[in-house]
Amino acid sequence: MHSHLIPDVDDGVNTTDQALVCLKQLADWGIKKVITTPHISRDWYPNESAQLRAEQITLQALATDNGLQLTVEIAAEYLLDEFFPALLEADDLLTFGSAKYLLFELGWAAAPHQVDDIIFRLQTRGYTPVLAHPERYSYYYDDPSPLEHLHEMGCLFQLNWASLTGRYGDRAQAQARLMLKKGWVDFVGSDLHRPNDLTALSALFSSTDYDLLRKQPLLNESLL
Repeated sequence: MHSHLIPDVDDGVNTTDQALVCLKQLADWGIKKVITTPHISRDWYPNESAQLRAEQITLQALATDNGLQLTVEIAAEYLLDEFFPALLEADDLLTFGSAKYLLFELGWAAAPHQVDDIIFRLQTRGYTPVLAHPERYSYYYDDPSPLEHLHEMGCLFQLNWASLTGRYGDRAQAQARLMLKKGWVDFVGSDLHRPNDLTALSALFSSTDYDLLRKQPLLNESLL
């Protein structure tokens, strides 16, 4: 429920060939449904909902035409930038699941302001906010209490499974383990951007953290 497999719309795959390589590997791992989530941000990736829905149809056809038993759906990974409130006001948001899960990310440079307010506004409009890869935000490494606060507010957390293999460094890996031990992980996602990511993802299955991840009450299967 987090990947970047629509060709040439963000920093994910560039071609249909790359997308197909990724889809084939996901299918080989036994995954039945892929909810791909292109970036949406005004300054970097100003994608629009209608455009991405059309791209989903093309990606589903690619999977079907190549004999893959995969359902491909579309959502998005929204950056909480200064333009996001306008999208929220227009009710023009791509979500997934019956609970209208909305995947969002934060900026990398500094802890954001007014996240509580945005989460509250999402909830009052019937969305269920899901924070992408909270284990990767360095400003929460020394003090994870803000993450605990967000989770207690009802903001769900999505873990990148490659964080458990060291793909993003030791600190992200340690934060991922902490989140698992505290029971803060609601979804696991690949955050797959390109075929080169597949090696780091496959390393999870022989990782000592794999059993810990499997014990989490993940919501992924509820999306099938």
